[in-house]
Amino acid sequence: MTYMDITEIVIRNEPMLRLGCFLGVFIAIAVWEILLPRRPLTVSRWIRWSNNLAVAAFNAVLARVLLPAAVVGYADVVNLRDWGLLNQVIWPSWIEIIIAILVLDFAIYLQHIFFHVVPALWRVHRMHHADLNFDVTTGSRFHPIEIILSLVIKFGLVTILGPAVIAVFIFEVLLSTSSIFNHGNIKIARSVDYVLRWFFVTPDMHRVHHSIAVDEINSNYGFNLTWWDRLLGTYRAHPAAGHEGMIIGVERFRTLRDLRLDRMLMQPWRRLAECSKIDQEKINR
Repeated sequence: MTYMDITEIVIRNEPMLRLGCFLGVFIAIAVWEILLPRRPLTVSRWIRWSNNLAVAAFNAVLARVLLPAAVVGYADVVNLRDWGLLNQVIWPSWIEIIIAILVLDFAIYLQHIFFHVVPALWRVHRMHHADLNFDVTTGSRFHPIEIILSLVIKFGLVTILGPAVIAVFIFEVLLSTSSIFNHGNIKIARSVDYVLRWFFVTPDMHRVHHSIAVDEINSNYGFNLTWWDRLLGTYRAHPAAGHEGMIIGVERFRTLRDLRLDRMLMQPWRRLAECSKIDQEKINR
């Protein structure tokens, strides 16, 4: 089977391949955290899971309706027209794939920072942080506006970069499965976590980013590779209160009602005229 054959298979079967990878990792992490949880849950799993997964399903449908052309399919169009920087040089396929994945990974790291420091973007991204617990479903809990903005950004990146279809597919799979893994409420041996986090974002590392403490929420922005946080000074190894003692979430939206789907969707517009002190600190850092 040639490289072009693999590319054609990916283009034709991209939705099912991505869904299969997502569900496989989701089920594995869900079972893991039920059997070996890192922290006890403070809210009923049923309440949180039903609403978090509902917003994930809503986002999936909305994305397909508003942007029916998947990023992977669009990458094929870009390559056919020789758009993008990578198409201006003849690269070995494996080098092009590595470069593309690294650049896209770094771009998502920067995007994450912007969603924290730009006030309007933080109001949207805040819904992800407002979850009262941190587990496998938190990795799918994003506001629809953030999902659409992220897709638009990725379309722009693919246009500028011109990455191979295979590279974009691998990146998209990494993006969705890493989000599930690094939000997992799973117990990993400290020695294993120590080695893993030199390369990849682990649940313990990303949990720090979901702390209610301002200096901790403004750290550990990476979703897959830890190198950007380490190189650019945003890495924080552990929360000050420890993983068992830290508080997850934001100061607002801490009632059970705030976990409902309708309340989550309306979060960016609630109390629009005011901004609490902690929110102001977060968006101005």
